Amino acid sequence: MSDDKPSGGETGISTRTMEISVALVLFGVGALVVFDSYRLGASWGDDGPQSGYFPFYIGALLCLSSLATLAQVALAEWKRRGLFRGVIAERQSQFVAWGPLRLVFSVLLPAVVYVVGIQLIGIYVASALYITVFMLWLGRYPRPKSAAVGVIVSASLFFMFEVWFKVPLYKGVYNPLAWLGY
Repeated sequence: MSDDKPSGGETGISTRTMEISVALVLFGVGALVVFDSYRLGASWGDDGPQSGYFPFYIGALLCLSSLATLAQVALAEWKRRGLFRGVIAERQSQFVAWGPLRLVFSVLLPAVVYVVGIQLIGIYVASALYITVFMLWLGRYPRPKSAAVGVIVSASLFFMFEVWFKVPLYKGVYNPLAWLGY
C-alpha cells in the first residue's frame, strides 16, 4: 500500500498497488482455469473439442492479459523513477483515499453478513434485518420506522413469492418461518 497524498492531503492506496493486486488475482484465476482445463482435456478430439478446450484458451488469455498489465505497471514505474533518459517522471496516482474506502466497506461488510444470514435464517428474515439495520445505521431513521419498513418489505415479498406465485425461496438452515407452514 502506498501513502501517496492527493491534492486534498488524505492518504490511501495507489493505483499501482491496485493494478498489481488485480493482475495477480486474475493471473491466479487464469492459471487455475488453465490447469483444470488441461486436466479435463484441452485439445481437439476425434469428435470435436474436448471439455476443457475453450476454457483453456480463456484462462490462457486471462494469464496473458495479467502479465501484460504487470509489464505495463513495471514500465510506468521505470518511467516514474526516471530510468529512461529524456522521459519526464509522472507522479504516482492514488486509486482511493482511506475515507471513501471506509464508506465502501461500511456497505460491503454488512452485505457479507447478510449473505451468511440468508444461509442461516433464510432470505425473508435476513432481508428484514438487513433493511432495518441499514435504515438505522446509515439512514439514521427512527427505530419504529426502520423496523416497520424492513418487516413490510419482507412480508410483501413473502406473500408475493410464497403465497401468490407459489415460488418457494430459501428459508435457511434454521427456518424461523417454519411455524407458518412454509
